[in-house]
Amino acid sequence: MNEILGISLQSMQGDMARVEQVAMNLANTLTPGYKRGITTQAPVVASFASQLGAMDATAADTIAMPLARIESTSDSRVGTLKFTGQPFDLALAGKGFFEVMTGDGPAYTRNGTFHVDARGRLVTDKGHAVMGTGGEITPGTASPVIDVTGAVRTSTAADATTLARIKVVEFDNATSMTRLSDGLFAPGTGMKPVADAEVQLRQGYVENSNVNSAREMTQLVTSMRHFETMQKVVQGWDDMLGNAIRKLGDN
Repeated sequence: MNEILGISLQSMQGDMARVEQVAMNLANTLTPGYKRGITTQAPVVASFASQLGAMDATAADTIAMPLARIESTSDSRVGTLKFTGQPFDLALAGKGFFEVMTGDGPAYTRNGTFHVDARGRLVTDKGHAVMGTGGEITPGTASPVIDVTGAVRTSTAADATTLARIKVVEFDNATSMTRLSDGLFAPGTGMKPVADAEVQLRQGYVENSNVNSAREMTQLVTSMRHFETMQKVVQGWDDMLGNAIRKLGDN
Protein backbone atom coordinates (compact mmCIF):
# COMPACT_ATOMS: atom_id res chain seq x y z
CA MET A 1 0.00 0.00 0.00
CA ASN A 2 1.19 3.52 -0.72
CA GLU A 3 2.84 4.96 2.40
CA ILE A 4 0.80 8.18 2.32
CA LEU A 5 -2.47 6.27 2.19
CA GLY A 6 -1.30 3.78 4.82
CA ILE A 7 -0.34 6.48 7.30
CA SER A 8 -3.57 8.38 6.67
CA LEU A 9 -5.70 5.27 7.09
CA GLN A 10 -4.10 4.31 10.39
CA SER A 11 -4.41 7.87 11.64
CA MET A 12 -8.14 7.84 10.79
CA GLN A 13 -8.54 4.52 12.60
CA GLY A 14 -6.98 6.11 15.69
CA ASP A 15 -9.40 9.02 15.45
CA MET A 16 -12.35 6.62 15.25
CA ALA A 17 -11.10 4.77 18.33
CA ARG A 18 -10.81 8.04 20.24
CA VAL A 19 -14.33 9.07 19.23
CA GLU A 20 -15.68 5.71 20.44
CA GLN A 21 -13.88 6.17 23.76
CA VAL A 22 -15.28 9.67 24.16
CA ALA A 23 -18.78 8.30 23.55
CA MET A 24 -18.20 5.65 26.23
CA ASN A 25 -16.93 8.26 28.69
CA LEU A 26 -19.88 10.59 28.10
CA ALA A 27 -22.33 7.69 28.50
CA ASN A 28 -20.83 6.99 31.94
CA THR A 29 -20.63 10.54 33.24
CA LEU A 30 -23.10 9.69 36.01
CA THR A 31 -21.89 6.13 36.68
CA PRO A 32 -20.49 5.87 40.24
CA GLY A 33 -16.82 4.94 40.36
CA TYR A 34 -16.35 5.06 36.58
CA LYS A 35 -12.80 5.82 35.46
CA ARG A 36 -12.38 7.84 32.28
CA GLY A 37 -10.93 5.80 29.42
CA ILE A 38 -8.01 7.16 27.40
CA THR A 39 -7.15 5.98 23.88
CA THR A 40 -3.63 6.53 22.58
CA GLN A 41 -1.89 5.65 19.31
CA ALA A 42 1.82 5.26 18.64
CA PRO A 43 3.16 7.72 16.02
CA VAL A 44 3.21 5.99 12.62
CA VAL A 45 5.66 8.34 10.92
CA ALA A 46 8.34 7.95 13.60
CA SER A 47 8.18 4.16 13.40
CA PHE A 48 8.27 4.23 9.60
CA ALA A 49 11.24 6.61 9.53
CA SER A 50 13.21 4.50 11.99
CA GLN A 51 12.81 1.46 9.76
CA LEU A 52 13.92 3.41 6.70
CA GLY A 53 17.00 4.64 8.52
CA ALA A 54 18.06 1.09 9.33
CA MET A 55 17.93 -0.09 5.68
CA ASP A 56 19.97 0.70 2.60
CA ALA A 57 18.48 2.35 -0.46
CA THR A 58 18.08 -0.88 -2.43
CA ALA A 59 15.91 -2.46 0.26
CA ALA A 60 13.79 0.60 1.06
CA ASP A 61 11.08 -0.41 -1.41
CA THR A 62 10.46 -3.68 0.43
CA ILE A 63 9.87 -2.18 3.88
CA ALA A 64 6.53 -3.04 5.43
CA MET A 65 4.15 -0.37 6.64
CA PRO A 66 4.36 -0.43 10.46
CA LEU A 67 1.14 -0.79 12.42
CA ALA A 68 0.35 2.10 14.76
CA ARG A 69 -0.73 0.28 17.90
CA ILE A 70 -3.89 1.66 19.53
CA GLU A 71 -3.97 1.27 23.29
CA SER A 72 -6.60 1.98 25.94
CA THR A 73 -5.77 3.01 29.49
CA SER A 74 -7.74 4.44 32.40
CA ASP A 75 -7.53 7.75 34.18
CA SER A 76 -6.98 6.61 37.78
CA ARG A 77 -7.64 9.97 39.42
CA VAL A 78 -10.15 9.85 42.27
CA GLY A 79 -13.57 11.33 41.52
CA THR A 80 -15.49 13.59 43.86
CA LEU A 81 -17.58 11.97 46.60
CA LYS A 82 -21.36 12.26 46.77
CA PHE A 83 -23.21 11.88 50.07
CA THR A 84 -26.13 9.40 49.98
CA GLY A 85 -26.63 8.60 53.66
CA GLN A 86 -27.18 4.93 52.82
CA PRO A 87 -25.33 2.66 55.30
CA PHE A 88 -24.13 0.25 52.62
CA ASP A 89 -22.91 2.87 50.15
CA LEU A 90 -19.12 3.02 50.32
CA ALA A 91 -16.56 5.22 48.60
CA LEU A 92 -12.77 5.08 48.42
CA ALA A 93 -11.34 8.56 48.85
CA GLY A 94 -7.85 7.26 48.07
CA LYS A 95 -6.20 4.44 46.17
CA GLY A 96 -7.45 0.90 45.81
CA PHE A 97 -10.33 -1.21 44.55
CA PHE A 98 -13.11 -3.24 46.12
CA GLU A 99 -12.92 -6.95 45.31
CA VAL A 100 -16.14 -8.67 44.25
CA MET A 101 -16.80 -12.25 43.28
CA THR A 102 -18.44 -12.82 39.90
CA GLY A 103 -19.42 -16.02 38.13
CA ASP A 104 -16.06 -15.87 36.31
CA GLY A 105 -13.96 -15.24 39.40
CA PRO A 106 -12.78 -12.14 41.28
CA ALA A 107 -13.12 -8.70 39.73
CA TYR A 108 -12.42 -5.20 40.98
CA THR A 109 -14.42 -1.99 41.09
CA ARG A 110 -14.55 1.53 42.52
CA ASN A 111 -18.35 1.57 42.45
CA GLY A 112 -19.43 1.20 46.07
CA THR A 113 -23.20 1.17 45.53
CA PHE A 114 -23.83 -1.91 47.67
CA HIS A 115 -26.80 -3.50 49.42
CA VAL A 116 -27.68 -6.65 51.34
CA ASP A 117 -29.26 -9.49 49.36
CA ALA A 118 -31.84 -12.08 50.46
CA ARG A 119 -29.06 -14.23 51.89
CA GLY A 120 -27.78 -11.40 54.06
CA ARG A 121 -24.61 -10.87 52.02
CA LEU A 122 -23.18 -7.50 51.07
CA VAL A 123 -23.44 -7.38 47.25
CA THR A 124 -23.12 -4.98 44.32
CA ASP A 125 -26.08 -3.66 42.36
CA LYS A 126 -25.53 -6.62 40.00
CA GLY A 127 -25.59 -9.17 42.81
CA HIS A 128 -21.85 -9.87 43.00
CA ALA A 129 -20.68 -10.61 46.54
CA VAL A 130 -18.40 -7.97 48.04
CA MET A 131 -15.35 -9.65 49.50
CA GLY A 132 -13.84 -9.07 52.91
CA THR A 133 -10.44 -10.14 54.15
CA GLY A 134 -12.10 -13.34 55.39
CA GLY A 135 -14.45 -14.01 52.47
CA GLU A 136 -18.05 -12.91 51.88
CA ILE A 137 -19.43 -10.25 54.20
CA THR A 138 -22.65 -10.77 56.17
CA PRO A 139 -23.33 -7.55 58.14
CA GLY A 140 -26.13 -9.07 60.22
CA THR A 141 -27.65 -5.65 60.88
CA ALA A 142 -29.43 -3.01 58.82
CA SER A 143 -27.20 -0.22 60.10
CA PRO A 144 -23.63 -1.42 60.56
CA VAL A 145 -20.82 1.00 61.30
CA ILE A 146 -18.00 0.89 58.73
CA ASP A 147 -14.95 2.91 59.64
CA VAL A 148 -12.31 4.51 57.41
CA THR A 149 -10.16 1.35 57.46
CA GLY A 150 -13.03 -0.84 56.23
CA ALA A 151 -13.82 -2.54 59.54
CA VAL A 152 -17.52 -3.49 59.78
CA ARG A 153 -18.79 -3.20 63.35
CA THR A 154 -22.12 -3.50 65.12
CA SER A 155 -21.90 0.00 66.64
CA THR A 156 -19.55 2.85 67.43
CA ALA A 157 -18.97 1.62 70.99
CA ALA A 158 -15.38 0.82 71.93
CA ASP A 159 -16.30 -2.78 72.72
CA ALA A 160 -18.41 -3.26 69.57
CA THR A 161 -17.96 -6.55 67.72
CA THR A 162 -16.01 -6.42 64.47
CA LEU A 163 -18.05 -8.45 61.98
CA ALA A 164 -15.74 -8.24 58.96
CA ARG A 165 -13.28 -6.02 57.16
CA ILE A 166 -13.80 -4.75 53.61
CA LYS A 167 -11.05 -6.02 51.31
CA VAL A 168 -9.30 -3.15 49.51
CA VAL A 169 -6.48 -3.97 47.11
CA GLU A 170 -4.20 -2.11 44.71
CA PHE A 171 -2.16 -3.01 41.63
CA ASP A 172 1.23 -2.05 40.25
CA ASN A 173 -0.29 -0.36 37.19
CA ALA A 174 -4.00 0.29 37.68
CA THR A 175 -4.22 2.42 34.51
CA SER A 176 -3.61 -0.62 32.27
CA MET A 177 -6.16 -2.96 33.87
CA THR A 178 -8.61 -4.62 31.48
CA ARG A 179 -12.15 -3.32 31.64
CA LEU A 180 -15.03 -5.75 32.04
CA SER A 181 -18.77 -5.03 31.95
CA ASP A 182 -20.75 -3.30 34.73
CA GLY A 183 -17.88 -1.08 35.82
CA LEU A 184 -15.60 -3.98 36.74
CA PHE A 185 -11.93 -4.56 36.02
CA ALA A 186 -10.10 -7.83 35.52
CA PRO A 187 -7.28 -8.59 37.98
CA GLY A 188 -4.10 -6.69 37.16
CA THR A 189 -0.46 -7.44 37.87
CA GLY A 190 1.18 -7.01 41.24
CA MET A 191 -1.98 -7.15 43.36
CA LYS A 192 -1.50 -6.44 47.06
CA PRO A 193 -3.77 -5.37 49.91
CA VAL A 194 -3.83 -1.71 50.83
CA ALA A 195 -2.53 -1.29 54.38
CA ASP A 196 -5.26 -0.52 56.92
CA ALA A 197 -3.62 2.81 57.74
CA GLU A 198 -3.78 3.82 54.05
CA VAL A 199 -7.39 2.83 53.36
CA GLN A 200 -9.63 5.89 53.06
CA LEU A 201 -13.14 4.46 53.07
CA ARG A 202 -16.22 6.64 53.53
CA GLN A 203 -19.55 5.13 54.61
CA GLY A 204 -22.68 6.75 53.21
CA TYR A 205 -20.89 8.11 50.14
CA VAL A 206 -20.29 6.99 46.57
CA GLU A 207 -17.51 8.12 44.28
CA ASN A 208 -18.61 10.08 41.23
CA SER A 209 -17.24 9.40 37.77
CA ASN A 210 -14.03 11.33 37.04
CA VAL A 211 -15.26 12.21 33.53
CA ASN A 212 -15.23 15.92 32.67
CA SER A 213 -17.90 16.52 30.03
CA ALA A 214 -16.29 19.72 28.71
CA ARG A 215 -12.94 17.97 28.22
CA GLU A 216 -14.61 15.07 26.45
CA MET A 217 -16.44 17.39 24.06
CA THR A 218 -13.15 19.13 23.29
CA GLN A 219 -11.55 15.76 22.55
CA LEU A 220 -14.51 14.86 20.32
CA VAL A 221 -14.19 18.03 18.24
CA THR A 222 -10.40 17.64 17.97
CA SER A 223 -10.66 14.02 16.82
CA MET A 224 -13.37 14.77 14.27
CA ARG A 225 -11.42 17.68 12.76
CA HIS A 226 -8.27 15.57 12.56
CA PHE A 227 -10.25 12.79 10.87
CA GLU A 228 -11.59 15.27 8.30
CA THR A 229 -8.05 16.55 7.68
CA MET A 230 -6.82 13.02 6.98
CA GLN A 231 -9.73 12.55 4.60
CA LYS A 232 -8.59 15.62 2.66
CA VAL A 233 -5.03 14.26 2.56
CA VAL A 234 -6.28 10.99 1.06
CA GLN A 235 -8.50 12.82 -1.43
CA GLY A 236 -5.69 15.19 -2.42
CA TRP A 237 -3.25 12.32 -2.94
CA ASP A 238 -5.81 10.40 -4.99
CA ASP A 239 -6.48 13.44 -7.18
CA MET A 240 -2.76 14.06 -7.70
CA LEU A 241 -2.16 10.41 -8.61
CA GLY A 242 -5.09 10.46 -11.04
CA ASN A 243 -3.80 13.61 -12.76
CA ALA A 244 -0.34 12.08 -13.09
CA ILE A 245 -1.75 8.93 -14.70
CA ARG A 246 -3.85 10.98 -17.13
CA LYS A 247 -0.85 13.08 -18.17
CA LEU A 248 1.24 9.97 -18.72
CA GLY A 249 -1.53 8.58 -20.88
CA ASP A 250 -1.70 11.77 -22.94
CA ASN A 251 2.04 11.62 -23.59
